[in-house]
Amino acid sequence: MEDNFKYTVLDKINSPGDVKNLDIDELKILCGELRQYIINVLSENPGHLASSLGTVELIVALHYLFNVPDDTLVFDVGHQAYAHKVLTERREQFKQIRKLNGLSGFPKRSESKYDNFGTGHASTSVSASLAMALADKIVGNDKNFHIAVIGDGSMTGGMAFEALNHAGSTSANLLVILNDNGISIDKRVGAMSQYFTNITSSAKYNKVKNQIWNALGGNKDEYNKHRTFFRSILLFFKNLFAGKSNFFEALHIRYFGPIDGHDLSTLISTIEKLKKIQGPKLLHIVTTKGKGLSVAENNPTVYHAPGVFDAKTGEREMKLADTNQPLKFSEVFGKSLVELAEKYGNIVAITPAMLSGSCLNEMNERFPQRTFDVGIAEEHAVTLAAGFATRNIRPFCCVYSSFLQRSFDQIIHDVALQNLAVTFCIDRAGLVGDDGATHHGVFDLAYLNMIPNMIVAAPKDEVEMRNMMYASLFVDRPFALRYPRGNGFITDWKQDFTAIEIGKAEEIYKGNRIAVLFIGTIGKECKDAIDEMANVDNEVGLYNFRFLKPLDEDTLKYIFETYKYIITAEDGVKTGGFGWSVRNFASENGYKNDITVLGIDDRFIEQGTIKQLKEICGIDKDSIKKKIYEKLV
Repeated sequence: MEDNFKYTVLDKINSPGDVKNLDIDELKILCGELRQYIINVLSENPGHLASSLGTVELIVALHYLFNVPDDTLVFDVGHQAYAHKVLTERREQFKQIRKLNGLSGFPKRSESKYDNFGTGHASTSVSASLAMALADKIVGNDKNFHIAVIGDGSMTGGMAFEALNHAGSTSANLLVILNDNGISIDKRVGAMSQYFTNITSSAKYNKVKNQIWNALGGNKDEYNKHRTFFRSILLFFKNLFAGKSNFFEALHIRYFGPIDGHDLSTLISTIEKLKKIQGPKLLHIVTTKGKGLSVAENNPTVYHAPGVFDAKTGEREMKLADTNQPLKFSEVFGKSLVELAEKYGNIVAITPAMLSGSCLNEMNERFPQRTFDVGIAEEHAVTLAAGFATRNIRPFCCVYSSFLQRSFDQIIHDVALQNLAVTFCIDRAGLVGDDGATHHGVFDLAYLNMIPNMIVAAPKDEVEMRNMMYASLFVDRPFALRYPRGNGFITDWKQDFTAIEIGKAEEIYKGNRIAVLFIGTIGKECKDAIDEMANVDNEVGLYNFRFLKPLDEDTLKYIFETYKYIITAEDGVKTGGFGWSVRNFASENGYKNDITVLGIDDRFIEQGTIKQLKEICGIDKDSIKKKIYEKLV
């Protein structure tokens, strides 16, 4: 990329140590240049823009005041960490962020010594940082500081509150920074609030407070009415000037703020004071998501990950609408759900903070009383769905595949064990591309396959997806339906609903030598591969299995008795998946056919385009064609 902007201060920064040598005016210039650099890079190489623009001052302040990686720094989710990557010896590599063999879009331990903990899913930072602080206490190292930056909605996740509850019962040297960018906690910045934070974080105040507290018995367990009264007085005044503090203080987490997260001088002076206060504490800062790019500030959701845009104006590059271009699978899903909801009044939709991503906006507009966005709380979403099912309400629980993993226990215990009729709508299944290992939806087939009572389905196209949605309404069991990220294959998807037969495969091509068996949208690669092959006559059969569970054993028996060679294809992990089930069927029934399983090997797949990653995993059209030819020789 060509970047003609003159970086007078950023050009001097090769490591976090260089940040510490700057004066306050240079630090402010650095913030502006960092923000511009991120904008310039992401305008051509899309990534998570708005969240990272909002944390520039905070990250500069943290690297100015702390010695990472000895002082540990954990970013929740990781959307907010781009400025951190640029400052930690990765400025040139940042130009290839989220590309094949480039930087991960999230903090990653194997990528840099400055990334203390890998993130990508929400609400994990406090738990990880608390453990690091406790570990240092165990080895007698109380000099290091431990910082968790949580925000971008992550405070809505229950795991964050579990960690805070634990932290409050320890004396860990933990600083939680709540980055309130308008998604998590209401803004409340004012002169009185700032004044009160200055007082409560000052050394003199804390010295006097600790002297009084210790004179009243300190942290002893037995009841002391004077100590209880003193704590109540402190809580009263904190709640008076900073209304959010009472909750955190009730957990024994010292609360400070809220303060302006873009006021670098205030950030530095406040955090410098907090370094001298022992024990767990929380600093509430208020930031603007998309700071420095006006269109991103005004449209933070759109500019969370805007794609290619103009670095000066922020105008997004919009492709000309192609009326013949198929809709995304998630768009077809959202429109189909509205159709079903209009017909069946007992349908509700549930999503954990993915209302737009799962294309439920239309459902929410049409049926606001039957649409539930529960925040980043996948476990709650699943058990909420289970509760609805007990009252003869049919919940469609809409979750990205990689996030559904977080509710594995609830799927087993609250849904499947009770055999409740919940439809799991699993978006972003398979390889998802640039977000990489933390977001690929390649495990769902395998882990759902092992759960009793579960129906596991994957359509080959949009029409089949609609029919599976419809069919799920007539089975009194849990029903998992997975579909991929991106556009579908057909434009005439809006056809009458037809109840598809549960557990029944479809013969697409009949052959006599090689049978290609697939589940899900990888069927397009399989069909295209066979269609392009010359001189195969009727040797290759093609079968769409649709359901991993229940598996169509009658069709499998026919295939094993008709074909010598079997090739299975799926866009999930091989272990425990579709091919594994076919092999298990063959073993249990004494079949000795030659079986080749195509899928994701037993390893984590990094970022890249979906096309690149399919080629690497050997599940693209050409790889499938090559496997078929090998058997024909």
